Amino acid sequence: MSTERRVSRRKFIKGAAATFAAPYIITSTALGAEGRPAASNRITLGHIGIGNQGSGLLGAFLGNNADQVIAVADVNGEHRETARRRSEEKYKGVTPYNDYRELLARPDIDAVVIAVPDHWHAIISIDAAKAGKDIYCEKPLSLTIREAQMMRDAMRRYGRVFQTGSMQRSMREFQHACELVLNGRIGKIKQVNIGLPNNGKSSSEYGNKIIPDTPVPAGFDYDFWLGPAPWRPYNPERVSGDYGGGWRYVRDYSGGMMTDWGAHHFDIAQWGLGMDGNGPTEIYPPDGKDHPTLTYVYANGIPMMLGDANGVKFTGENGIIEVNRGYFKATPDVIGSKEMEARPNEISLNRGRFHYDDWLACIKTREKPICDVAIGASSATVCHLGNIAKWVGRPIKWNPQTEEIIGDDEASRWLDRPKRAPWHLP
Repeated sequence: MSTERRVSRRKFIKGAAATFAAPYIITSTALGAEGRPAASNRITLGHIGIGNQGSGLLGAFLGNNADQVIAVADVNGEHRETARRRSEEKYKGVTPYNDYRELLARPDIDAVVIAVPDHWHAIISIDAAKAGKDIYCEKPLSLTIREAQMMRDAMRRYGRVFQTGSMQRSMREFQHACELVLNGRIGKIKQVNIGLPNNGKSSSEYGNKIIPDTPVPAGFDYDFWLGPAPWRPYNPERVSGDYGGGWRYVRDYSGGMMTDWGAHHFDIAQWGLGMDGNGPTEIYPPDGKDHPTLTYVYANGIPMMLGDANGVKFTGENGIIEVNRGYFKATPDVIGSKEMEARPNEISLNRGRFHYDDWLACIKTREKPICDVAIGASSATVCHLGNIAKWVGRPIKWNPQTEEIIGDDEASRWLDRPKRAPWHLP
């Protein structure tokens, strides 16, 4: 939280207090109690999107005494009211909004937590940056590669602290695995394998089991939910946040498991390979012959293939590291032993705090969090490139330095999508 904001809130409270002739009560919430900092030292949050994932994030931040939730926004009135009631159990005066722009216009909000469908990530995040808010945005970073680039550039332009929700970077088993790989414990890397739910199923043009022309329920602003996406008739399956279907499998809004879980596991692969800010140069869709599964190749010749892994599996000349949530396996066993942990002057990835705490701490120090926007952009790009290769049905070549697809106009058209008026990005 900036010093200027802390001072402005203190001045406001002091000025408001002066208007009371009679004695007044300052609550323990304002003064700080039960291990909480005083209100003037807490980071004030607005939550945008409070569906399945957003509800979980709201609970996490309500349980963190370093912040205070003061506003919530969602186009679903039921979600909005539930979030307001939950927040008011801890903090009074939480304001609900249908339009996130009204929340962003509040000068007393320091930062926002964004958990909306992917097609909204770029517009809301860039609007938040322009409004001077720091940002926690769910993964995948964006709907398209161009959006990821624009989000990265905007955060740098406006000096915002941005944490991408690829939270596996804050889990010790993944940190330990990548430390071992980066510090050479399994020798030169020969290949990487990625296991994704539904074998990395991509989104389809119209999604699965979507039947049009169902009446829009009362209290749900469906037109606003669609936002920059093409207009389609309403159906509850289209807007569902269920992981087995819903908007994640509709190409207008997301990229299927390739971008959903891919934004977790490809992110860890990029980390372990030391490829943050970089990426593969060739992407091969499955062809039933030379490439039975989706395959990426990096400039150093290392292949990364979809399948045959519990999460992420690094295979080196001297051993194998396989890691997933709550799972770690080293072959031979000695590679994963205590003696193999990072030594002085070697790469250590452990920040000693979880993903949300890391973001809140960095808001105060103005450091980059563990999954900064640039990291989110390069990892999301890997996911999107895999989808593009599958959608056009042929190999594509990628230049990680210029961030362009080489020599394929049709594939290049997938780098971005048109947006429905009046929504746009600069």
